[in-house]
Amino acid sequence: MNHEIVESFAQMVREKGIDKDILVGIVEDIFGMMVKKKYGLEAKYDVVVNMDKGDIEIYLEKAVVETVQDASTQIELKEARKKSGEDIEVGEEFVEIVPLESFGRRLVISAKQNLNQRIKEIEREAIYNEYTGSIGEIVVGEIYQIRKGKGEILVLHNKNELILPRSEQIYKERYKKGDTIRAIVKEVRKGAGNPVVIISRTDPQFLMRLFEVEIPEIYDGIIEIKRIAREPGDRAKVAVVSHDDRIDAVGACVGMKGVRIHAIVRELNNENIDVINFTEDPNVFITRALAPAKLKELQVDNENKKATVLVANDQVSLAIGKNGQNVRLASKLTGFEIQVLKEGGEDEYDMDLSEFREELGELLFHKFFDEGYETVRDVLQAKPELLVETFGLEREKIDEIVAMLKKGLEEAEIEDEDESVTVPSAQPTKAAEQPSEPVSSENGAGESAQAETEEKTKEKPSGE
Repeated sequence: MNHEIVESFAQMVREKGIDKDILVGIVEDIFGMMVKKKYGLEAKYDVVVNMDKGDIEIYLEKAVVETVQDASTQIELKEARKKSGEDIEVGEEFVEIVPLESFGRRLVISAKQNLNQRIKEIEREAIYNEYTGSIGEIVVGEIYQIRKGKGEILVLHNKNELILPRSEQIYKERYKKGDTIRAIVKEVRKGAGNPVVIISRTDPQFLMRLFEVEIPEIYDGIIEIKRIAREPGDRAKVAVVSHDDRIDAVGACVGMKGVRIHAIVRELNNENIDVINFTEDPNVFITRALAPAKLKELQVDNENKKATVLVANDQVSLAIGKNGQNVRLASKLTGFEIQVLKEGGEDEYDMDLSEFREELGELLFHKFFDEGYETVRDVLQAKPELLVETFGLEREKIDEIVAMLKKGLEEAEIEDEDESVTVPSAQPTKAAEQPSEPVSSENGAGESAQAETEEKTKEKPSGE
């Protein structure tokens, strides 16, 4: 029986990776409790566990006396001599080996349950400590379950279950069972069962760790990532600085023909990445952060962390970006609230009212035209009361028309901006023309990072 118990413990050591000394300590505690239950709290005992030989021995110590007053700690002289076969005297210590069978089946089962419970607690603590120490580090696991209701993905890593919540997934990605996935450990929470380990692919720190993996200079500390602003799956801006004057930070991050940055872009499902040089000068930093747009004028309020940017009409879409993405990321990166103004700000995007001829209907369209409303903004800038009076329509109907025209104008303006943004993004020389910037790889490489990533890895690296 001893050998079977110890062998089961040895198997736990092998399968669960529990430290042998810790397990021995637990076994000694459990059998010590068994001795106390049977012989009383005052009993003197010693539990010896030998994992190598497969033995558990329990030694019970009692004082030899003429008359027993406490059976848990004393033994009569006659009985001691009989059990030991030796000529023992009163006052000496009598030690006997207690066989496990003497404890009874119920007590042994109870001990086994206690042991399993203690081992589970150790496993949980080990998992918690392992992943708490890995917060912010990349783990590689295999997807083994996708919960469609919650959208959670369960990932197996070192036989432990990690959770990738929907909120930590890149929205454009589609996952399959059996796929290998990389993410960072974001949070570890203790629960009723095993610790809950949350991993993330959207956290900015995941992007930082990918840079460390792909760019040796960052891993070695020669180049430092100062700030990251990211909208996962779409675009990110990374500010870097070199601690070695001989190494160009942006150029090292981009790599020859963009080979280094492309590896990161592919991992992030073609997320565009702009790499720029960091500087403490807010004017220069904001200018770089808004690349590829060229700025006419920049006013910075350092106290209130606000900046106003004036750009030419043909640069507005570049400065703002798709759905305001460029200026939003630039604000996050620099820490300034950035407002973009057009040069000659009275010029606003407008559309001919004939674009909505079908929606308005022929009769109403001609009524608008006859009254001098030739563009969408002519209608939007008119007071609703005046439109009701002029066209004899209900206020509710006028509100519907205005809402329809406003929505159509906004959508058309966004589409027009999107088309404008894609043209200059493939021309890496433009960033070198930024004000107060040297014509060097400092800005040129930064823009090339953007241009290279937006090509979405069209050209294959030629063995760099």
